[in-house]
Amino acid sequence: MQATHCLRLAALFAGTAVGLGAFAAHGMKGSYDAAALQTFETGVRYQMYHGLALGLCALLLHNGWRVGAAAWSFLVGTVLFSGSLYGLALLDARWLGPVTPIGGLAFLVGWALLLWSPRRMPAAVA
Repeated sequence: MQATHCLRLAALFAGTAVGLGAFAAHGMKGSYDAAALQTFETGVRYQMYHGLALGLCALLLHNGWRVGAAAWSFLVGTVLFSGSLYGLALLDARWLGPVTPIGGLAFLVGWALLLWSPRRMPAAVA
């Protein structure tokens, strides 16, 4: 993944997390029970965390680190983890329950890849 794409995804995820958080705080109260609201807010929180993680990946990519796989893992994790929680909360789509841990696993893989990501070595000076 390129640094520019990573930064755009970071902005998209973080920005929509703010909007979804506002929706949860104002639009869902009275229409959804406390459990659904808590589930939705968990999705928003993890979306924001991993939007910020994508921003970090963009910065690292720009500086020569090989963190593209970590960025992809954060992208997949956000779609699966947060997306499944949104579906559970808003649609009561219970079949999405097994998807959530797969997204969580993608998050863990992304953090592990970030931990062990190699820095591209500078070209040899002749």
